Amino acid sequence: MTDLTPTAQSDDVAVRDLIARSQDAWNRGDGVAYGACFTTDATDVTFVGTVYRGGAEIGRAHQALFDSFLAGTRLHLEILDVRRYGADTAVIVTRGDVAKKAPRRLGKLATYVVVRDAEGDWRIAAVQKTQHKPLMEAISFRFQPATRPGRASAPGGSGK
Repeated sequence: MTDLTPTAQSDDVAVRDLIARSQDAWNRGDGVAYGACFTTDATDVTFVGTVYRGGAEIGRAHQALFDSFLAGTRLHLEILDVRRYGADTAVIVTRGDVAKKAPRRLGKLATYVVVRDAEGDWRIAAVQKTQHKPLMEAISFRFQPATRPGRASAPGGSGK
């Protein structure tokens, strides 16, 4: 983004802070705090294809996961790209993974749509998580080079 006004800069910080708060809630195993990062009508599509709707459901379901399958895990992630669409919407692409110890590589990608709510706070309106399949990607690129994204579009690219 080329808009470097103080408002745009503070919004960029706020959007990144939202992702950090969701990560912190995950790392603490706090489903209520995790769900609070989402809008009341949010959509969360997990990498296994489960669809949760609304911050309350997302928080409730994740608490059950934190108390069982995901107990003791940490969300490891890095923000690859933040793009603003108007004053109240942004799209964020991250690379990450969930593990008890730091993973060797971050094998999942997530696309977040975040919005400013009526109180002026940023919330996650939608997130879609996808397992990165490097072998399938490499095969596709080898046999159909036109499928290769531009350097800035690739998972490791800057997106700018």
